[in-house]
Amino acid sequence: MMPIDAFGIDTAGVPKIRRIKALTMSLKALKLAGVHGIAVEVWWGLVERSSPFTYNWFLYEELFKLISESGLKLHVALSFHASMRSSSNAKGYVSLPLWVVEIGRLNRDIYYRDQYGFSNDDYLTLGVDQVPLFCGRTALQCYEDFMFSFISKFGSLLGSIIEEVSIGLGPSGELRYPAHPFNDGRWSFPGIGEFQCYDKYMMEDLKIAACQAGKPEWGNKCPQNAGCYNSRPSGVPFFGEGEESFLSDYGSFFLEWYSGRLIHHADAILAKAANMLKKYQQDRSDSVLLVAKIGGIYWWYQTDSHAAELTAGYYNTALRDGYDPLASVLSRHGAALHISCLEMHDSEVPSTYLCSPEGLLQQIREVSKKRIVHLTGRNAIERFDKAGLCQILANCYHPQAETLRSFTYFRMNDKIFRVENWNNFVPFVRNMSKDM
Repeated sequence: MMPIDAFGIDTAGVPKIRRIKALTMSLKALKLAGVHGIAVEVWWGLVERSSPFTYNWFLYEELFKLISESGLKLHVALSFHASMRSSSNAKGYVSLPLWVVEIGRLNRDIYYRDQYGFSNDDYLTLGVDQVPLFCGRTALQCYEDFMFSFISKFGSLLGSIIEEVSIGLGPSGELRYPAHPFNDGRWSFPGIGEFQCYDKYMMEDLKIAACQAGKPEWGNKCPQNAGCYNSRPSGVPFFGEGEESFLSDYGSFFLEWYSGRLIHHADAILAKAANMLKKYQQDRSDSVLLVAKIGGIYWWYQTDSHAAELTAGYYNTALRDGYDPLASVLSRHGAALHISCLEMHDSEVPSTYLCSPEGLLQQIREVSKKRIVHLTGRNAIERFDKAGLCQILANCYHPQAETLRSFTYFRMNDKIFRVENWNNFVPFVRNMSKDM
């Protein structure tokens, strides 16, 4: 994957590729090492930056040409979120389009909100998917127009140079709620996170759902006993077994609604993307792969409630498979499922927090097999050691599962090219390329 600081803004306010000579040399070295291609985030906030309907693709024309001339293929991620940051001045930070940010200054409810009213401006709340707040367009129409412009511009590369198109569905491009915001001090691992549905548009939707369920009183609030960002599941009533827990009638109703809205959001966007990409997929040996990403929420996985997954929008518990409905939607649209954590061993994560990245990955394998969905993936944490790289290899070529369609190393930076790391990385790439 491209470096996090690959793009910058020059003094005239125009997006540019940073350190292009160094990037060119890196691409050549990776090609010689056997790397197949480069994953590139195509930022909504750069392309439709200044005004609605004005798409500037110059930056990506230049970058795609540079990559293809290096003999490398492309995976693109259409990114409708802001990049991660420690501050707005961080190198490479990309916000949402400036005209959207301006709308957000006047109406903070276009973003997800937590119970305290704090908003997360990394991604628009799915509550505005059908609300025409964006210069006469709904959020879904903004995403659709962007996808159409991209395909119109780069259609000649689809399938031949661009092999995968991932569609951003939430924070970090993943289909989830921003329940664990680690860049602003609210959350730290292994906190269970918080439900993110307090913007007025989500709350209005909750009221409608409650009335339809014959329980209007359930539409006035989200769970009031679900702890806070850094709570542990034990001692938090909603994630226990009492009358007001996730197992109660109210708990089931709320979690069905909360997770269901997320699934509907994915369904709506992927339907549009799949329709646009249809002609690049039918009866072609070089068909392009449509991809959707989910978050790898592996902490508290070995508890009954799976609290950290519930707050992120995955209604996955010891009694319910929360990933099967997601896989069903992806299957319907011919999309592959992208998961992280491929480098992790259960033995390497703190047992105190009842983590199981391996258990999560196995569950994803099973639902993808059941729903006939291809898998792609990446590492969550940068690893150059042999143990981490061997675990990636083992997960990509698991004996009881279909081989992953692709693996993306997260991400390109100066550390890869240090001698001690490069000497592990090159054999890893070559092993990954073998016919296992």
